[in-house]
This record gives sequence, C-alpha cells and structure tokens, in this order.
Amino acid sequence: MHYTGTIWRPPYEAASFLLEVTAGCTHHKCKFCTLYNDLPFKFRMSPLEDIESDLREVKRATKGWNSGRIDRVFLTGANPFVLSYDKLTAIAELIRKYLPSVTSIGSFARITDVTPKTDEELAKLRAFGYDGLTIGIETGDDDALRFMNKGYTSADILEQCQRLDAAGIHYSFFYLVSISGAGRGEIGAKLTADICNQIHPTLIGANMLTIYPDSELYAEIQRGNWQEEGELEKYKEVRTLIENLQIPTIFAAMGASNAYQFHGKLPKDKKKLLAFLDEIIGNVSEEELQRYRKSVHHL
Repeated sequence: MHYTGTIWRPPYEAASFLLEVTAGCTHHKCKFCTLYNDLPFKFRMSPLEDIESDLREVKRATKGWNSGRIDRVFLTGANPFVLSYDKLTAIAELIRKYLPSVTSIGSFARITDVTPKTDEELAKLRAFGYDGLTIGIETGDDDALRFMNKGYTSADILEQCQRLDAAGIHYSFFYLVSISGAGRGEIGAKLTADICNQIHPTLIGANMLTIYPDSELYAEIQRGNWQEEGELEKYKEVRTLIENLQIPTIFAAMGASNAYQFHGKLPKDKKKLLAFLDEIIGNVSEEELQRYRKSVHHL
C-alpha cells in the first residue's frame, strides 16, 4: 500500500478502507495547523497507477475476510475533494472496478474545494458514490477565519454547503474551539450556530485548539497579536454552541484534543449534553484541564 506521512481520518471513519489519493494540503496556510508539516512538499496527487495498485492489493487481501466485503472508502489527504471532477470520477471508477461492494466514498474537504464544481458535477459525483465529506469549517466567525488565513468566509460556508445539500452530498463539520481567541469564544459559537442552523451537517465535531511551537499561531502569540482561551472558557464556548444549535444533528467531541469526550443527538440529547458540560465547568479546575492540554504532544 502507498501511504505518505501521518495518515489522518475522523474517528467515525474507523471502519472505512483508507485509500491514499492525495498527500498534503493545497492550502497549507492556516496559522494553527501543523498536521502536514512532516511532508517535504505542500500537496501531491497520487499517480493513478499507484491508486489502482492499492485497490488491486486490497482486493486480493479481502478474499480472506469473511465475505470480503468493503462498504466504504475514505480517501486520505487534507482535501482530496479539491481534485477535478474528471479525476474524482476516474478514482470512483477504479474503486467500482476492484471493490464493487463499495456504496460510498468519503474524504476531507475544504469549502473552497466545492466552489469550482458545477451543480451538475456535484450531482454526478453523488451518483458515483461521493457522500459523507468531512469539512473543517472551524468557525462561522469571519474575524477568526480571516486572522487564521482559512481562505473563505462564513458566507462561503453557507453557499457551498447549500449546494452540497442540493446535490444530496452529506457532510460533517469540524469546529475548532478557541479559534476566536480569548474573550470571543461564545461570540464565535453563536456565529457558527447561526450558519449551521441554515444548512444540514450530519455531525458537528468539536476539537479543542492545541497550539504547537512550529505553528504560525504560536509566533503570533509570541508577538502579542493573539491570546488563547483558558480551558474552562473553551468548555463554556462548546456549551454556547450546543445551546444555540436548532437543527437535528449529531454533536461529538471525540478526538484526542478533548480531555472529556462525549457525543449525543440533537435536539434529543441537548439537555443531557448541557448538564454534562455544566458538571465540567462547575467541578473541574483550570489547572487540571491545563495539565491535560500540555500532555497532548501530538494530535
């Protein structure tokens, strides 16, 4: 199998077959991100012959697994959905050729990956099996998006996700707690809820911002240009986000960045989730949460 660098996937893609089709990130400018710093290049698409070789290998390997059935493929890399319509369909056709049992294909995606594709192309990609994208929107706070160099606005999130809704392509969000900075977390949470309430994310996953010395954000902090929230403030921010969400969705905080992991369905579990967060806010010390944050040496 061809795998390059650290392979990242969402927790809920644990049962998916991970197929490398890209490595790195086309944007690679977000001030907080260090996930792809170990690569000697910014972004690379895998040669189709490598993709086909991996699919041929997994087809041989699965003959010894019960029924040999694989239902879902998750394309690896920071944003494989950036690939052109023609390249994405070529990959889907190879998957169909070697793994005919596959019913859906997911990947990470940036909001800007959706923009150049026509509505017709999005609908056809859905027909090819593309569904269940994971998008790191981070926030609906335009000031934070601008400062962190995300490369899009909250209006772009709304417009492009409405297009995904129309095409029938489901998607989940990553929300980055503390991206708005000290004193602005609850403002960012409300702005994000306002955006999410107008679209249909299947899941909203909260990740606590963890700052590493090789990030541009660390340099901004040293220059006095930005200040991180305290750990208890982060949990108050998450509480505000959940409280203001009015759509049916799954809310989850399941990654290593979260000292306390939890999930539930909204609106059914809203009161339970809020009570859980109130317990943390009222009974866990800032010092204890800070110790956990310092222990997260790598995401």
